[in-house]
Amino acid sequence: MSKTFCRALAKKRVMSNDGMLIGSIKNIVVDLNTGQVIDLIVKPDETFKTDGYRTDGDKMLVPFEAVKDIKDYVVVDRYLLKR
Repeated sequence: MSKTFCRALAKKRVMSNDGMLIGSIKNIVVDLNTGQVIDLIVKPDETFKTDGYRTDGDKMLVPFEAVKDIKDYVVVDRYLLKR
């Protein structure tokens, strides 16, 4: 995957690789020692059921290793989210 600026991720919509809309990015979690993105903090869409996924209050934590592509949407592997 090519490099992407943080500001390019702001408010992008997150979609699974099987076409399900997950939500919108609200923030990111970064390891300050390495600069590596650890998690995306996503506000889930009303139609997406968060049962079985990592959540923090009303937000969902998406591990960055689940991200497959970043273009118009951030595409993630939905099955890697359930770690």
